Amino acid sequence: MNVKNCLTEIALQNGLDIKSMQFPDCEIEPAKIKVIIINEVVPKNPEDWFYSETSDPENRRNVLGLFESADVPVKSMRDILDLDIYVTAALKTPKESSTADPEVIKAQLPLLEAELALFPNIRLIMLMGDVAIKMVNLIAKAKTKKNACQAGAAGRRRHWENNEFYWGDIRIFPSYIMTGKNLLIEPFKRDTIAEDIRRMMEFIQV
Repeated sequence: MNVKNCLTEIALQNGLDIKSMQFPDCEIEPAKIKVIIINEVVPKNPEDWFYSETSDPENRRNVLGLFESADVPVKSMRDILDLDIYVTAALKTPKESSTADPEVIKAQLPLLEAELALFPNIRLIMLMGDVAIKMVNLIAKAKTKKNACQAGAAGRRRHWENNEFYWGDIRIFPSYIMTGKNLLIEPFKRDTIAEDIRRMMEFIQV
């Protein structure tokens, strides 16, 4: 399955304008995917996107570096996919300001819900940043009447204290956004994400 083609069709069915949207352009076997990593939002410059065809897009460089920091040797997005891990963004259009527009979140929520439903054998979802956490909590709450995990810094602290979060049978790891200058300004976030990736790898290998 080509994810970009599939999500484009879903977006159009939901009345979304796809002109400014960025979708993972990759071929996958959905049944093989065990982990979904959901970053907050796509970059303003499409050439910086994880799946950009440019030689060294910023988002891809960040995520590969985080996997390397977690002692998971990967050189490409295909290497990550071959580990049965799929990387995407909660919002498929760039943010217009420092915070995500609630109306944009509402409009794109059905798209993210449909994207998650493509994968029947997910064991774990990593939520990278507050927008990803909020959107998955909204989806979970509509289905189960409760959030998938605690939002904000408190949720991340509880996660580190081994108070595990589950959405049905799916383990939820709330973490930090894995792109942007925050990783340079606050290096502890990079260390936290790397540790979460290590734990994620241990979880899916059991």
